[in-house]
Amino acid sequence: MLYWLFIDPGPFADLAPGTGVFRYITFRTAWSVITALMLTYIAFPPYIAWLKQRKVDQIIRADGPASHAINKVGTPTMGGVALLGGVAVATFLWARLDTPYPWMVLMVMFGYGIIGFIDDWRKVMYQDTKGLSGRYKILGQVTIGGGVLAWAYLGGHLSPDLDLPFFKETTVHFDALWVGAPTWLAWLYVAFGVFMMVGTSNGVNLTDGLDGLAIGPVMTSAGTYGVIAYVVGNAKFAEYLGITYVAGVGELLIVAMAIVGAGLGFLWYNAYPAQIFMGDVGSLSLGGTLAILAILTKHEVLLVLVGGIFVLETLSVIAQVTSFKTTGKRVLLMAPIHHHYEKKGWSEPKIIVRFWIISIILALVALSTLKLR
Repeated sequence: MLYWLFIDPGPFADLAPGTGVFRYITFRTAWSVITALMLTYIAFPPYIAWLKQRKVDQIIRADGPASHAINKVGTPTMGGVALLGGVAVATFLWARLDTPYPWMVLMVMFGYGIIGFIDDWRKVMYQDTKGLSGRYKILGQVTIGGGVLAWAYLGGHLSPDLDLPFFKETTVHFDALWVGAPTWLAWLYVAFGVFMMVGTSNGVNLTDGLDGLAIGPVMTSAGTYGVIAYVVGNAKFAEYLGITYVAGVGELLIVAMAIVGAGLGFLWYNAYPAQIFMGDVGSLSLGGTLAILAILTKHEVLLVLVGGIFVLETLSVIAQVTSFKTTGKRVLLMAPIHHHYEKKGWSEPKIIVRFWIISIILALVALSTLKLR
């Protein structure tokens, strides 16, 4: 919004010298981070007090680690509401809203956030960890994700092509898988994108089990895709690196870094011992947001590496359930895997920091693939 106010012929274009800096996406990105950080940092204390007053507390799993029943009872949840608010305000202020990409990301973020909000609210209201039924949760995720991707595809803002990392000019064209293939096969790409969004959303949700555990990798992943959005949206960089150029997608750098800024503000209060949890309203929405960032920047496959922590957490649950149902034995002391390490006697801060370190390493490896082709 500020771009149009301070750039000619905006009403404040001649207000003061130097307003031309609003043209630069790097300048607007920096202030997007600062805006989101300050908004969340200021908003959380009164928000936490308000949640405590209304007893909007996290419902602790009865089958979870025993320490959680002692240390985490009474901690407010649904911190994702303020976090998403910070991201939205920063995006509206600093992004160019004449391109559809920020709108698509915000639609997924808030759509999945609403699903998470309903889930959290039901848990609080009924004092039950079940919340919203799994089938309705996935149905909502598929509907919202499918709707946004269908709009992107039909509007010509999303090509049904899948670029493969590490390989130069190696792309899977869903609408031309073989000679004479029907064009409707492009919708397989949309279905693949929806699968990514649902999987990543629930992967982040599974990771959100310790103080600050999920928000660290979320910020790392968002920052990584912010860098990718910048180079993908720059014709010269994209040509030099041999990656797909997408005009206008560079504005997603501002959205991605707003997530980093808001995440830092949230982490100030979510760091061990947490004063507030993000809840499903935060984890489901942020997971879906990471997936749509990967899809719109045409680096979908790279999300497996960038979000490796979320993949690990998800696979640990799948392995645990599969093993128990088929053999009657558990492969982990408790799933997701971060609880396994708790059971082994690792302290909560040690698990959190080590998972953060792994996330940062994976992000660096992922960024290196932009050149390794």
